[in-house]
Amino acid sequence: MEEFYIGTVDAVILGSSIAFSGLFYYLYRKKCKTVDKLNDAPHMALNEELVGLLNATPGKCLQYVVIEGTVQAIEEPLRSPFKEGTFGVIQKLLLQEHKLVWNSLARTWMDREHVLHERVSSVPFALVGGDGAQVRVLRPLEASGPEMETVHEKFHQANYGFGDLLSQYLSGEKSKGQLETEEMLRVGVSITAAGELILDSDRLLKLRPPTDGSTYFLTTTDFESLRLGQEGQASCWWSLAGIFALVGVAVVLWAGFRSYRKIQRKWQREQMRREFERIGEGEEDLENACVICLSNPRGCVLLDCGHVCCCYSCYEALPQPTCPVCRQGIRRVVPLYQA
Repeated sequence: MEEFYIGTVDAVILGSSIAFSGLFYYLYRKKCKTVDKLNDAPHMALNEELVGLLNATPGKCLQYVVIEGTVQAIEEPLRSPFKEGTFGVIQKLLLQEHKLVWNSLARTWMDREHVLHERVSSVPFALVGGDGAQVRVLRPLEASGPEMETVHEKFHQANYGFGDLLSQYLSGEKSKGQLETEEMLRVGVSITAAGELILDSDRLLKLRPPTDGSTYFLTTTDFESLRLGQEGQASCWWSLAGIFALVGVAVVLWAGFRSYRKIQRKWQREQMRREFERIGEGEEDLENACVICLSNPRGCVLLDCGHVCCCYSCYEALPQPTCPVCRQGIRRVVPLYQA
């Protein structure tokens, strides 16, 4: 329909809402598949019988299983340089600079963080069951998680003199100091893992990222907390998709309402024009001719001034809604009925 019109701003909002709702719905469906995988995955007890079970399985592989065990380093574990007697299998050292940056728009100093150095180290490790059975964990850095414990955190306050203060105020950046942190997946921590379980040629159990693209999990929480967390994320993506979809629907409804009002006003003008034409039929009195076209009879009353000076066609053609006689603004127009 020619009357249905969406402006530039409306089109941008509609396009953005469609794009974001599509993106969030995709993330929702992806997260739902992850939740379904976790619900359907068998929970395997980590014991000596697991080797026999894998040996009897075709391909000696279970594509997606959930298994729980205690972290144990296969080689020499990583040692914390800051906390004596702390050992782990994954270590993350992070050095961040905290500074204040002048925001000229807000006219205030804003906090900023900048990573100066980051290093992640790991050593081979396995999950150990109650009877000593082990499952070696492959490529743990590719997993979702694990949540590591902060074993060291220290903030080094910046020291500067008058010259440093002057240069910082001139540059708009003022250093607060450096934050040094160490996170570690410690030996002896209980882990819930979800991935592909295989039995290699040496009859060693290994857990690796699923080859079918499913999410690889290593988490320090239990399975129920893992499942509820994934369901919560799916609900969040679903809510965001619904919100943006409602925004798009609201834009379409608003554009449709404006188009309906436009069509309604057009119908009202057309109906009024026909009414004026009907009133003016058969009248050829030049003394009562329109002051603008001098051909059609005067057929409308301009309000609020009350002048009767033109026909309806000339009224519609006025460049501004002002009376041709007194230049007063025209609020509305009504037909002139002559007895």
